[in-house]
Amino acid sequence: MHTRSAMDRSPAVLGEPVTLATVDIVIPVLNEQKALPGCIRTLNAFLGDSFPLPWRITIVDNGSIDGTWRVARGLTREFPQVHARKLETRGRGAALKAAWRDSPADIVAYMDVDLSTGLGALFPMVAALASGHSEVAIGTRLARGARTRRSLRRELVSRGYNALLRYGFGVGFSDAQCGFKAARTDVIRPLMDRVEDDGWFFDTELLLLAEHNGLRVHEVPVDWVEDLDSRVRVIRTAVEDLRGLARVARSMSAGRAALKADEAGSKVTNEAEPMPTHPDAVVARPRAVTLTRLASFALIGGFSTLLYALLYLSLREHWPPAAANLAALLLTGFAGAEARRWTVNVLGGHRTAPRVRTAPAFLADYAVTTMAVLGLPSPGGRLFEATTAVGTYGLLTLLRFAALDRWVFPRRVPTK
Repeated sequence: MHTRSAMDRSPAVLGEPVTLATVDIVIPVLNEQKALPGCIRTLNAFLGDSFPLPWRITIVDNGSIDGTWRVARGLTREFPQVHARKLETRGRGAALKAAWRDSPADIVAYMDVDLSTGLGALFPMVAALASGHSEVAIGTRLARGARTRRSLRRELVSRGYNALLRYGFGVGFSDAQCGFKAARTDVIRPLMDRVEDDGWFFDTELLLLAEHNGLRVHEVPVDWVEDLDSRVRVIRTAVEDLRGLARVARSMSAGRAALKADEAGSKVTNEAEPMPTHPDAVVARPRAVTLTRLASFALIGGFSTLLYALLYLSLREHWPPAAANLAALLLTGFAGAEARRWTVNVLGGHRTAPRVRTAPAFLADYAVTTMAVLGLPSPGGRLFEATTAVGTYGLLTLLRFAALDRWVFPRRVPTK
């Protein structure tokens, strides 16, 4: 069997020399002396037979107390393309931070030691990065084309968690937790300095910050089979994830999650208008960004206010003001999140700013509109009450739009 040498840069076909992107695949392990040999031998054989880019495998033992490190060292002697390092700090996030920061490769990736994700998705995932089309790529078990085998409990927890990300943060990716991800090393390194979590929440935090800073996240549907010997504790991990989401929301709201121009350098340029490939192409003028986003806000704002009014009037027939207001705001928020996703694809709306303040904005809307309604004089009447609630909601929407100047007039990262 012919195996490419690790990180070897191969020539192109037809005798034209070219530099291929190199890939470092990290396997974080904790007390996995039993599973590790089969993982590395299977992965090494797969890469040697069919992976077209120069590669290497890096095992990161992060705090094992069994024979994992001894096994890892033995595998490095067995396979020249396999490297290993030992950390005393536990946590998948800590392992990936250490390995990705020090990797010599152009693209860094990772997968779980149980190989739950089908390896056939590896090259489609890194190809989007090697071509320069995207900065981050992930496997997803929740997109069309994915095939999974897992327990009902994990299915429900996963879908609920990702729905929370979609409606609470307005994210564009569908599966934050799949242990199958890759990124361009030059882009991801400065972003990792903003990631605080060293455990299972690392994946979610990295993706949230990547989208917040304008990076493109490419998704690949995967085949995934649950390993019942997994080290993941579903309930405990879910609680830690919720705490992490609250922390990231605070960080985004305070402006601490955004990379500075000197940190981003010239690496993040995806917000620029796409340019034609053909030298003689006749193209339309670039979209008027500000006017487009003003139109996007007007469309979403008008739709949300009308929907809120209809919901409040309907629910108020059966519920007290505070309960009717809460339900109307929740349903309107879900619909508004979907509307924002639509404007991103159709009208070119900006992806990052609206999601930053979703949770604080909802709480503010609920508090102010409820106080406005409850503060009305008793003989005001149902119509007067609904008019007050809708008027207050519309005013808050306008004020929030005025405050989100980064959405209307986005500050682009300098490219030079």
